[in-house]
Amino acid sequence: MPNLSLTTWSLHRNLGPLRWTQWDDERKEHVTRVEEQPEKLSLLELPAVLRDKGFTTMEICHFHFKDTSSSYLQELREAIQQAGMRFYTLLADYGDITNPDETRREADMEWLQRWIDIASAAGAERIRIIGGDADPGDAEALRLAASQLQRLIDYAADKQVRIVTENFHAMTSTADNCLALLDDCGNQLGLTTDFGNFKGPTKLQELSRTIARSESIHAKAQQDEQGNLDDAEFISCMELVKEHRYEGPITIVYDGPGDMWDGIDRVRKLVTPYLG
Repeated sequence: MPNLSLTTWSLHRNLGPLRWTQWDDERKEHVTRVEEQPEKLSLLELPAVLRDKGFTTMEICHFHFKDTSSSYLQELREAIQQAGMRFYTLLADYGDITNPDETRREADMEWLQRWIDIASAAGAERIRIIGGDADPGDAEALRLAASQLQRLIDYAADKQVRIVTENFHAMTSTADNCLALLDDCGNQLGLTTDFGNFKGPTKLQELSRTIARSESIHAKAQQDEQGNLDDAEFISCMELVKEHRYEGPITIVYDGPGDMWDGIDRVRKLVTPYLG
């Protein structure tokens, strides 16, 4: 039976500063750009709040970690456990494993390995790795992506963290490429499907192919500038989830205007009939 989950991106205007990782090409190193946001709720408080609102699972974006010290990660792990929640996925929202610049690419791989360590310490079951920013038609880059993902799988082998990728960014913007990476890496690699990441007239066909092999669903509704949801399109996506008898977390993704909890609740009303 699917269960209800939330990503911290759905509360990104409420959880304090966003710490974006960027590559400084002149210095050949990573830098952090801080985007100020009010902290209406701390990450340590969030698990209990989500439990009280009926969620059972959560996903955390890397840029919401205010601290990556051992003591803070242990505090977060305990907060999640005490709330009875599952930390399903740490979403690493940076890293180009297909970058043609070897210096940049290897630096990104080291950065991702560090976040695998952080995921392990915080008790995350999975870490989502972006499949790369190379052109989706570049066959050599696709082979590189598979090789890089396998390296990360091998690195995480003794850390109790599963590597998953997503239909997110250029390389995995097609169902063909998503499934090719799964085939190349075997059952060691998992997949997340986000409703909002495939575009165009073949969107539902693409979603159907990846949902069939996904272990995480990001339920993102399309919306207009006023935040009105496209209910019919979203329900079409949820019908595919039902058709493929998906049994994992359905993670609500809201990124519209207005109160974020209100937006989450509006998406939740559309998801609830599919929870069993």
